[in-house]
Amino acid sequence: MKGFNYYFKEYFSYVIIIILVLLFKKFVATPIKVNGSSMFDTLHDGDIMILNIFDYHLSGAKRFDIVVIDDGDEYLIKRVIGLPGETIEYKDNQLYVNGKKIKDNYGSEKTEDFKTKVPKDSYYALGDNRTNSRDSRYYGAFHKKKILGKTKLIIFPFNRFGNKK
Repeated sequence: MKGFNYYFKEYFSYVIIIILVLLFKKFVATPIKVNGSSMFDTLHDGDIMILNIFDYHLSGAKRFDIVVIDDGDEYLIKRVIGLPGETIEYKDNQLYVNGKKIKDNYGSEKTEDFKTKVPKDSYYALGDNRTNSRDSRYYGAFHKKKILGKTKLIIFPFNRFGNKK
């Protein structure tokens, strides 16, 4: 009969590997699937991406980063347009940040006019497919705690493999 020491030596390395994989997935990076067309042309429904959790917690989100937001019911993938404390305005399909004109190369459709102030510790995020996106215009600004991480690397399908900005 084999004793505890035998099983411990035999399976301990597997237990360590499982723990490391789970920790990596929780705190460093994990796959995420794009659902819907709110980020089209940049991202397509069904794309599998790598969510970079560590980088977001290390450096936060920057304007035009693609982020994953935990809405409670689902994960939303959107592009950061407004940073904490900024005034964001779209007028005649042009982005203004604190009254300054900023080039936005990502909106694939007309963006309806609006103006808003982004609260402290929050981000204003829109889908690239502006006419078919439930985003900050619908939910309001997203508190930084709801943002799970940043993403830009598509890993599947293979014909779309690579970084998307």
